[in-house]
Amino acid sequence: MATSSAPGKIILFGEHAVVYNRPALAVPVIQVHVDVEVLDSPRAGIWIDAPDVNLHTEVGTLPSNHPIASVINKFAPLSSPHLQTTKMGGQRGVEIKITSTIPVASGLGSGAAVSVALIRALSSFLLRPLSDEQVNHLAYEIEKIHHGTPSGIDNTVITYAKPVYFIKNPPSSDNRDTGGKVETIKVGIPFTIAICDTGIPALTKESVGDVRKLWRMNQVHCESIFDEIGQIAFMGRRAIERGKPEMLGELMDQNHAFLQKLTVSSPELDKLVDAARKAGALGAKMSGGGRGGNMIALVTPDLAETVTRSMQEAGARNVIITKVE
Repeated sequence: MATSSAPGKIILFGEHAVVYNRPALAVPVIQVHVDVEVLDSPRAGIWIDAPDVNLHTEVGTLPSNHPIASVINKFAPLSSPHLQTTKMGGQRGVEIKITSTIPVASGLGSGAAVSVALIRALSSFLLRPLSDEQVNHLAYEIEKIHHGTPSGIDNTVITYAKPVYFIKNPPSSDNRDTGGKVETIKVGIPFTIAICDTGIPALTKESVGDVRKLWRMNQVHCESIFDEIGQIAFMGRRAIERGKPEMLGELMDQNHAFLQKLTVSSPELDKLVDAARKAGALGAKMSGGGRGGNMIALVTPDLAETVTRSMQEAGARNVIITKVE
């Protein structure tokens, strides 16, 4: 038997602009996580048990681009003959149990967390340990299947389980994806973030595609917005490392305004952002792909409950208070 866990994540600054090679800043959210357990099965084949998404089946019944099937298909060439044998209907089977407290399509990186936890559990089960770099690369390949042109930040912050400053590399001369530059961040002074779920599923692939269309129609305008967002991410990193988290609030407000210009916010997100600010949050913004999912607010511990109540009254489905340290 082998087990593995992976945290959720939130993007503090830089979503969407990071796809265009500007920096982004993201942190893990330990309060929500994916757990994966891999063990021998008396049945031949690879069996998936994921009660949170009502999935109980043999992996061969899933389409090749299914989130779980695609992880196994990507991992199989690197594995021992055991996993490949079971894929072909061998006598020794594998059972994979997946449980998650991360809401799906919410901006908390549920897909990448499943990929990372599953890759690590399989590598441990098959006695083929992988480095963080290898896990990150495999998880990024899975992200590309489901998000088209992802930034790579979800799989990166979830793999390393630390705050990261990430810059996606431009494609190589042969148009090959070359990944990105990852730098872990040391938090000078811990700070508190309220994560608010709109309850509206948000598909990152769709919002990323819409921003791409906007960029094609007016590249000069979009590039200037990306530059501003990239500068905000850079300033956010300095504030965190220098132990001045109070500076993050104004940066959040600025970042949200630019994301509104990119048309990736929504009335529901804007309403929750306004509610958080009026209740005393130092700043607030949408987080992730947008059009639903989550928004985040910088709060002082003594006002966390007040801000939470205000966001709930404004329609929040759920609020998670997390400390970044």
